[in-house]
Amino acid sequence: MNSGFSLRWSALAVLRAASLLVFVALAPLARAAQDQPATARLEAVQVTGSSRFASEQIVAATSLRVGAQAGHDDFQHAADDLAKTGRFSSVQYRYATTDAGVRVEFQVSDAPAVPVWFDNFPWFTDDELISVLKKSVPLFDGTAPEGGSVLDAISDAVQGQLISRGVRAPVSHVLTTVPGTDDRIQQFRIEDSGLGLASVEFGDVLAQNDRGIHTRLSDVVGQQYSRAAIILFEFEQVRPVYYSHGFLRVKFGPPAARIVDSGGNPRVAIVAPVDPGPAFTWHPPTWSGDSVFGMLELSTLIPLHDGDIADGMKIERGWQAVRDSYAERGYLDVNLVPTPHFDESAKTITYAVSIAEGPQFHMGKLVLTGLSLEGERRIRAAWKIQPGVVFNRAVYEDFVVNGIKEAFSGLPFHYEKVGRFLQEDPKNATVDVLLDFQ
Repeated sequence: MNSGFSLRWSALAVLRAASLLVFVALAPLARAAQDQPATARLEAVQVTGSSRFASEQIVAATSLRVGAQAGHDDFQHAADDLAKTGRFSSVQYRYATTDAGVRVEFQVSDAPAVPVWFDNFPWFTDDELISVLKKSVPLFDGTAPEGGSVLDAISDAVQGQLISRGVRAPVSHVLTTVPGTDDRIQQFRIEDSGLGLASVEFGDVLAQNDRGIHTRLSDVVGQQYSRAAIILFEFEQVRPVYYSHGFLRVKFGPPAARIVDSGGNPRVAIVAPVDPGPAFTWHPPTWSGDSVFGMLELSTLIPLHDGDIADGMKIERGWQAVRDSYAERGYLDVNLVPTPHFDESAKTITYAVSIAEGPQFHMGKLVLTGLSLEGERRIRAAWKIQPGVVFNRAVYEDFVVNGIKEAFSGLPFHYEKVGRFLQEDPKNATVDVLLDFQ
């Protein structure tokens, strides 16, 4: 390569206001007149730094082609285009001339990626759409970035598939979470598709025969078809039924959709796979880290006995009862970590429960805003936790729900909204109660 390069740094604006630092090695060809940009035969293009995509895949997503004439402006545009895809959190490049032409190297860092989710496209399976997208959308590997031009390219490609089926509808995308979890996804869907949900058939007899589930099916059946709505229904209505019968490892498969014709009005019928797994019985938990309560006292907060069906809903209520009991004694930051241990052969479950109790808080100040003088007098008179006393969150919650109403009884006005906040001071182990009346 030629020696004696002059060097220049420049910045690129990219998605989410991130800055991309671009390193450009200017060879003698850059000394041409400004109105005649220097170009040379592009001898080689290389991309390094990505663990998700091969160099050839990334190069293919640019307009650069080996053998064509290219120069600084072309490399800058290629870097801009890569940054705009959303696939990379940083893009740098450098280039230099050789006797055969010009070589350019891009250095990239992968941006976070999340799974794609196709919400209401019953004409296609996920595998069919993913297969099409891998062929038609550069830098698509079954995942999507949190933002960037790749998302619009995916929407356009899916919309093209819809048109091939005679469906003309815009496709939108949104970064969201899987219903019932904290797992982030990039969801693609048709807005106002007009496709109603005709039926949901569950793949297990318990869900098929449970009266409570069938009573709530109108939450989704008869509404616009949405996989997200069905999965949320499974999480909120079906899962508790299985948990209450001890099926703590129940699994719900992806809902399978098909189009059914109802008097010329196409609708969607769903088959929802359910794998209940084994039903487990309860074995008392082991406890560690507890000093405020004894093991026997903690165990009585779980409304189950050894050998009972391991009712998952009662178990969840039991953990909450433990947290509430600590909060009633001022331990507002208690951390309860129940780790399940399944005995597959005996079909029993035992939890090892670790407790980090944290500090015990005492009442600090009662801070009131938005009240008249008479209103403040009444609230302070009704408040039941005196300064320095161990803070009882149950008393606080009851006051917010009932005590405030009782304090204002007989007044000709009322407050529409009460903002509330507990301001902890761990150093002094005190908590201030802030109530804002609006």
